[in-house]
Amino acid sequence: MHTPDLEELAPPGTDFLSDPYPVYAALREQGPVHRVRTNDSGEVWLVVGHDEARAALADPRLCNDLRHSAAWDDDGGYAIGLNMLQTDPPQHTRLRKLVAGEFTTRRIEALRPRIQQITDELLDAMLPLSRTDLVESFALPLPLAVICELLGVPAPDRTAFRGWSAEMVHPTSPEAAGAAGLAMTGYFGTLIDAKRRAPGDDLLSALVGTMDDDGDRLSHEEMIGMAFLLLVAGHETTVNLISSGTYLLLRHPGQLAALRADWTLLDGAIEEMLRYEGPTGTSAFRFASEPVEIAGTRIPAGEPVLVVLASASRDPRHFTEPDRFDIRRKATAAGGRGHLAFSHGIHHCLGAPLARLETSVALRSLLERCPDLALDADPADLVRRPSLLRGLSRLPVRYTPAAEPGARG
Repeated sequence: MHTPDLEELAPPGTDFLSDPYPVYAALREQGPVHRVRTNDSGEVWLVVGHDEARAALADPRLCNDLRHSAAWDDDGGYAIGLNMLQTDPPQHTRLRKLVAGEFTTRRIEALRPRIQQITDELLDAMLPLSRTDLVESFALPLPLAVICELLGVPAPDRTAFRGWSAEMVHPTSPEAAGAAGLAMTGYFGTLIDAKRRAPGDDLLSALVGTMDDDGDRLSHEEMIGMAFLLLVAGHETTVNLISSGTYLLLRHPGQLAALRADWTLLDGAIEEMLRYEGPTGTSAFRFASEPVEIAGTRIPAGEPVLVVLASASRDPRHFTEPDRFDIRRKATAAGGRGHLAFSHGIHHCLGAPLARLETSVALRSLLERCPDLALDADPADLVRRPSLLRGLSRLPVRYTPAAEPGARG
């Protein structure tokens, strides 16, 4: 049976990377599960329907550990320590239990004043420019500063972290990505040793001392893996959410005006941004540990599976007019907002509350202090980065600063 090339399924005159939604819509019309070929990963199974995606994300037979892949031989170990994204129960359960206590709603909300302070400082520096790349000036440095402070990474080291993270998420070459991984591993190893000798008031120090009721602790390799995952996942997704969310509002002026007139719509607006243009296009690779049937389609053991979160969140079986951006969108009949932007099941994003908080503070502060914020580029010229993390590489904007910088209602 012919396996179609995913990128070549895009309608004439469209680009899959810029707008994959027509391809996903066409696939959904044919069925919720498909085998396709991709430029980066070869042949893979895609789950594109909402209900099927939700079920797949909670199916213990679809495993994150690469050793369940039929193609696995010897991956040489874990690139950056041992982390939750690469493991399954019971190992994943143990790792998540040891770190989950640091991400309670109360602890995340306690970060609000500092997030607001960092936001204000970035806007103070940005506003006199009158035009800027919002990714470079604001959407990227805000979550990076927050997660580095949370982890206890010294300020002078954050520029290096930014480069390593960017190279690993959006590699310029395999060699460069490998070098960035080695550099990050070495740095974290040294930093964790320093936290053991002299703990501070930060997350890494807390994790070094974390012990469960049975006396279990994170190993050195697990500490490195946890630090890597928290750093990269803790800022890359939020960069994309802030920049894509701003772009969506600028492209939908009626929605932007409604939000400016009623800030109680902000939380719902962020949920709609997550649904309509989420920061993560697909899940990480899952591998069938045994033959698995999804919606009547049999996936053999060892085969790779990608759950397409972006497609699931626009499934018309679950959302009315799914291709319409609507910050007043009501909760679904199934309960909640219904999108899968932060995944589902045991791998649901641990940092989702932090991403929502940072985005809420960032968007309100930006829009209040830049009342005439406008796109400063042709939308057709904007480029989205090729990665499972879906976001704009740059977002040129222009604005006139508010009469009283720093004033917020």
